[in-house]
Amino acid sequence: MKIKTLSTIFFSAFILLACSTTPELITQNSNGWRGPDRNGIFKETGLLKIWPSDGPELIWETMDAGKGYSAPVVVSNRIYLTGLNEAENRETFMAYTINGEKIYEIEYGNPWTFSFPETRTTPAIVNGKAYVISGSGEIVCIETYDGSIVWKVDGGEKFERLTGNWGTAESPLVFDNKVIYTPAGDQTTMVALNAQTGEIVWKTKSLGDIGAYMSPVLITYKGKQQIIGSTAIHIMGVNPDNGDIEWTFKDWGEPPEPLPEEYVQGNAIGANVAVNTPLFKEGRVFFSHAEVGGFMLQLDDNLTEATLLWNTDSIGTDLGGYVLVDGIIYGANYITNSKGDWVAVDWDTGDLKYKEEWEGKSKGSIVTADGMLYCCDERRGFVALVVPNPKKFDIVSEFRIAKGEGPLWAHPVINNGVLYIRRGSALMAYKVK
Repeated sequence: MKIKTLSTIFFSAFILLACSTTPELITQNSNGWRGPDRNGIFKETGLLKIWPSDGPELIWETMDAGKGYSAPVVVSNRIYLTGLNEAENRETFMAYTINGEKIYEIEYGNPWTFSFPETRTTPAIVNGKAYVISGSGEIVCIETYDGSIVWKVDGGEKFERLTGNWGTAESPLVFDNKVIYTPAGDQTTMVALNAQTGEIVWKTKSLGDIGAYMSPVLITYKGKQQIIGSTAIHIMGVNPDNGDIEWTFKDWGEPPEPLPEEYVQGNAIGANVAVNTPLFKEGRVFFSHAEVGGFMLQLDDNLTEATLLWNTDSIGTDLGGYVLVDGIIYGANYITNSKGDWVAVDWDTGDLKYKEEWEGKSKGSIVTADGMLYCCDERRGFVALVVPNPKKFDIVSEFRIAKGEGPLWAHPVINNGVLYIRRGSALMAYKVK
């Protein structure tokens, strides 16, 4: 197992994935992390199949979003986003008009201060409420109308969170009047809070390991629901009604037991730096992380057992997620801090279809809409429109994001024919329809 340098590993902001609606993904917060099904698919039509040489038309931009790696969320005529305040010592929640004018900005929590303090959490917007999780593990419910805080729970302290070097990078999963948070540690692994009050609905048992940086997903299979989540060591399936952990999988590399002293909170190098939300289709769960490669699991009909179907080191996604299009998984591999190949592997077999360098660019994030891939180079700020071709990394158009600062770790968002790109304190809207 490779151990990467501090500057390499980050999450999802994640602020941190199929070409049509996946029937197994059931009702959950449809406005939040990586699109309506948390899989990188944006259900748009009529989008451009080629961009002008200098990129799609810039509709508007703002430089006042605060530093962050989280993605915007568009609901009706508003855009919601998280970022750091001007002093960079508090996380803020912001509302913009659809034209990019800021309506309000409120402080809601404390950032992670050990490394990379920029916000990670992409808000979940449900029934006029926004749900966010700070880098220090505070779960917060916010009234979207005026930005007032409805309730707040210091999950890091309350549940004795145990995390690695990069704090909490979870975008909340909200469904059935529950908000899901994954503190890990010795008290519990995952908890559900009442979405109206913040009170505890259930807590899972502890798996005894440190947290990951992954945002969980809710699935249904054979009429049964389950939350698929992760710690640094385990992928797991959790009963959403009572918090029972119904299966775990950890044959993907793990730290020594007992955990050495350097795994204490704030100094852990992590085990597997689990960042990416898994894909689910027809009883199969796919996940990939930079240090372990890609794994395909088959769930049994009762969702109580996960069996390994295949694994491969051909795909080891760092922070950018992956998408499933017509039986092919597309994403980017980690090679070094500033370098990575773009890859395609077969969903059924794990066979490598291609592994190619984006010339002069690096690895990054990926989403899909209207039969095309949208790929972001995280280091140099390029954005490409790519045909999902299993034979090659088939770029149609590309342009560069010059505004903002730091790596382009926020995943792109597409809504109503507009491509939203966030880089640091800059948020930009491009016309792609």
